[in-house]
Amino acid sequence: MRFRAKLLDIQCILQFSRVAATVAKLSKACVLRLTPLKVCFACIDRAASGGMRVWCELEQGNFFDDYRIEGKDETNEIYIEMAADQLFQALKSAQTAQVVKIKLTKKHVPCLTTEIVVPSLASRSRSITHDIPVGIVPQRLWSEYQEPTMLPHDVSICLPHLRLLKSVVERLKNMDSCLILAANGKGSLTLQVETDVVSVTTHFKDLENPVVEGSEGNGQTVGRQDAEQSVEVRLDIKRFLQFIAAQQGTPEKVICNFAGRRGVQLFVLLDNVHIQYFLPGVMR
Repeated sequence: MRFRAKLLDIQCILQFSRVAATVAKLSKACVLRLTPLKVCFACIDRAASGGMRVWCELEQGNFFDDYRIEGKDETNEIYIEMAADQLFQALKSAQTAQVVKIKLTKKHVPCLTTEIVVPSLASRSRSITHDIPVGIVPQRLWSEYQEPTMLPHDVSICLPHLRLLKSVVERLKNMDSCLILAANGKGSLTLQVETDVVSVTTHFKDLENPVVEGSEGNGQTVGRQDAEQSVEVRLDIKRFLQFIAAQQGTPEKVICNFAGRRGVQLFVLLDNVHIQYFLPGVMR
């Protein structure tokens, strides 16, 4: 197996670094799925640790000036597992980089090697190299790291600006460990914390109810999209805040699908990056 890629445009370098930072804030470990057309980050928590799923997808043509991959068979794909924070730390020095090179290497163990060329006060540029140990995911496990399917949902709504949402949730998290999130097809969203001592509710009005691509014609439900009746789900408030705080930059749109008691499926649209996040519902 062989893989090498090169980024030359500083905006692409910064955007790729922001993606690595987002993934690192959401999960300790991730699987990097490399295909001829896409680079995908997959993070999966087992049910015992919350059941959270993250999927982040980048079209390689939008980021890389050179991109070469040789997989082990006709699929021409490579799956590697690594500590998400190590990639983020490696890319920290890329803020003023002239070139970022990424390749799969064999040291004492398989590594994802990043070489970052930065300008220097001397006549020559200097190079910073990081070797990130990785594990090769066997092909029999590849099916666990595919793009999540669109879950049947009752209501789809665009969340308000994340900075405003974060300030609200940070205040609520000091009152309880659970957050009741509710929305309807008329653009109404509420965040509520309810305990034996206090009940606090924040209301957002006139939000967009989008029709999410793929939500029609596939047996999926948008049954209450035109109704005023709210659909609610109870979430781990720290998990929800972690999702909000992890986002880098200003997303064009954040869509939240209410998938009944199963939880919420969130879609973050940011430039050339699409991130999906599933947050499971919790029982009281």
